[in-house]
Amino acid sequence: MALSPPRRLLADIGATNARFARADSDDHIDKVRVLACDDHASIEDALAAYLAEGPEEAPPREAAIAWAGPVTADAVSLTNHPWSFTISGLKRHLALSRLLVINDFAASALAVPRLKESERFAIGAGAPIADAPIGVLGPGSGLGMAALVPAKSGWIALSSEGGHATMAPADDRESVVLDRMRHRFDHVSAERALSGPGLVNLYNILAEIEGVPAAPFTPAQIADRHIGESDPLAREALAMFCAMLGTMAGNLALTLGARGGVYIAGGIVPRLGAHFAASPFRERFEAKGRFRPYLATIPTYVVTYPIPAFLGLAALLDREHVGVGL
Repeated sequence: MALSPPRRLLADIGATNARFARADSDDHIDKVRVLACDDHASIEDALAAYLAEGPEEAPPREAAIAWAGPVTADAVSLTNHPWSFTISGLKRHLALSRLLVINDFAASALAVPRLKESERFAIGAGAPIADAPIGVLGPGSGLGMAALVPAKSGWIALSSEGGHATMAPADDRESVVLDRMRHRFDHVSAERALSGPGLVNLYNILAEIEGVPAAPFTPAQIADRHIGESDPLAREALAMFCAMLGTMAGNLALTLGARGGVYIAGGIVPRLGAHFAASPFRERFEAKGRFRPYLATIPTYVVTYPIPAFLGLAALLDREHVGVGL
C-alpha cells in the first residue's frame, strides 16, 4: 500500500502540553494531538508517540516547532519544564530537510493575520490601525509575550521574554500582595502572578493576608465562576489576575505603539469567556493617566482559535528564510 505524500509537521511545546499536528501544502491543519509533557521523557519520545499514531503516512520532510522558552542558539530549553534539545540534532533524528524553531508566542503572533473574525472577540472599544504594530500576550503555564511589526516583506514576529519583566502594583491591595511575593521569590516577575501557578500564588497570598486557610485549589478551580460564587478570595484572586493582565497589556501597547491591537491568547483567558469581558481587564488596560485617550483607541482581542501557534507555524514554513532553524 502506497504511503500518502509527506506533510509538514507542526508542534507547539509548552511546559504542560505538547501539541502536534500535520499541515498539507494548502496549510490545511489536521491530525491534532495533545500529549502531556510529563508522560514523556523528552520531545523525541513525544514525537515518536505522535508519529506512531493514526494511518500510515510518509514521514514529514519539513517541521516547525513553537517552543515555550528563548530560541537564541542551536540548544534550546523550556523555561518551566526539563525538556531540551538541539535543533541540529532533532533535524537529523527526524531526517528532515528543514526544521524551524521559534518562540511559542512569536508563533502565536504570526497567527494573527490569519485569524478569521469568528476566531477572536473584542474586549472594549477601539479600532485597529492598518500596518501598525500588534502585541500578543497570554497566560498559561507561564506568561508569553511577543510582537508583530509590519515590513515590506510582510509581518515580522519579534520574540520576547517580557513575561519575566518586573510586575508593578497599580493599587494598594496589589502592593500588599506583591510585597508578600517578594518574600517568597528573588524576583517578582509578571509571570509570578499572571500564569496558572501565578493565579494560585495570588489566591494563597490573599488567604494569608486575610488570615484564613487557603483551599487546595487548582488554577482551573480558582477560575471557575461557580467556585468564585462561594469563595470570595477565589473571586478576588481572579479579578486581580484580570486587572494585572490589563496592566501588562497596556504596558505592552505603550512600549510597542501597538495601535494594530493587543491580542490575548494562552490557555487561561479564552476559557473565561464573558467573565473576562466583565472583568477589570479593559479598565486597567486604559488606566495610564495622561495616556488613557491614546489607549482607549487601541482594540484588545481574545483569541479563540484553539491552537493559534499552528497557524503561525504554517505561515513560518511558507516563508523561505524566516525563523531560527536549519
